[in-house]
Amino acid sequence: MSALGAAEAGGGSLFRPLGGEEGEQRPAEIESLCMNCFRSGVTRLLLTRIPFFKEIIVSSFSCGSCAWSDAEIQSAGRIQELGVRYALAVTSRRDMDREVVKMDCATARIPELDFEIPAFTQKGVLTTVEGIIDRAIMGLEQDQPVRRATDREVAAKIDEFIGKLRQLKEVRSSFTFVLDDPSGNSFVENPRAPLRDDALVVSRYRRTPQQAAMLGLEGEDSDEHPAESAEDLRNEVLQFNTNCPECNAPANTNMKLVQIPHFKEVIIMATNCDSCGHRTNEVKSGGAIEAQGTRITLRITDPSDMTRDVLKSETCSVEIPELEFELGMGALGGKFTTLEGLLKDIRELVERNPFTLGDSSTPRQTGKLQEFLGKLQQVIEGKTKAHFIMDDPAGNSYLQNVYAPEDDPELKVERYERTFEQNEDLGLNDMKTEGYESEGASGR
Repeated sequence: MSALGAAEAGGGSLFRPLGGEEGEQRPAEIESLCMNCFRSGVTRLLLTRIPFFKEIIVSSFSCGSCAWSDAEIQSAGRIQELGVRYALAVTSRRDMDREVVKMDCATARIPELDFEIPAFTQKGVLTTVEGIIDRAIMGLEQDQPVRRATDREVAAKIDEFIGKLRQLKEVRSSFTFVLDDPSGNSFVENPRAPLRDDALVVSRYRRTPQQAAMLGLEGEDSDEHPAESAEDLRNEVLQFNTNCPECNAPANTNMKLVQIPHFKEVIIMATNCDSCGHRTNEVKSGGAIEAQGTRITLRITDPSDMTRDVLKSETCSVEIPELEFELGMGALGGKFTTLEGLLKDIRELVERNPFTLGDSSTPRQTGKLQEFLGKLQQVIEGKTKAHFIMDDPAGNSYLQNVYAPEDDPELKVERYERTFEQNEDLGLNDMKTEGYESEGASGR
């Protein structure tokens, strides 16, 4: 690394122009391991700048023990905001001598021959248009002896194609050389720079989600297909590691985004433990707290009402006046089920009440419990008419309207302004979302 140190000490730039006259370019030499014979070899690094392009790092390795060598280039900058596509009309031998920087993620094509060098099949190289074709010919010729012995027909077709590539080098007829790099770091020389080159068309484009994923940029936002990305999220079941709340063994929680018709999106989470068999599920609202609270009242008149979909958020309370029953906010957590499923969960919750079971219970308490469970069972079976009321100050609960989009004669939905106490329970009284900039400016 003495060359790098000398450049810095002299106050010069680490990246000198390729073929420039600012002094001799001396590569830095680093002793490194040969991956062919596992003895010591030498890696040479040259930091250079291509005129009218950018800085690159040219590296080469050579081993004195086994004579193995290798070379590649890397961009010295970051991945660009836009991809780049070069289309060069090759009409003369001078066009074959144009410098080309082909990164490993770039695709090279010659449409006239229906020929393509896919991305990540070659290392990055600093070469010429002719050098790209020569490398393609060398790659095709590499296994020809084996093909001629095993499959003569395929070998003959490849020989024919190699002949066409060699004819391109002689430029007997014009052809198009296309270099497409989603990272934006490849380059085809314009010998007339900074003037315009009529034979070279350079176009910039926004990467597709597939190209961003190929470059390891999965988190990159795509403005072209936002609806497509949201649709993929709705159709995908996400999974993350957690621990079982019963036995604390490692378990997986599945999470999915679901759109409820005529309502909003919710997040359904389910956890299954393979160790103890414990299963749990929970529903979270996919949106913000509504501006008003919601009170939903359903008059249960038919057993078919038990099949209505119900979304009970964790901030919702439930009331059945005919049974003098009320379930407070937070009990049972968030649920997305049917009305029958929710009533059965309520029945199970009441049956597990520790104050009505075992030695702590009294005959009177047990009798009242059995009486209540009997009435609740009659409601579930549709034998008793009752009112089912859901009160959610956050406005994130839902009860299906089977007549939608028309009004349901048995369903009443009321919007109301929250009280101070309800806002306090939701943590809204201490939440401030305005005036931060002015306060920050005065504080400074």
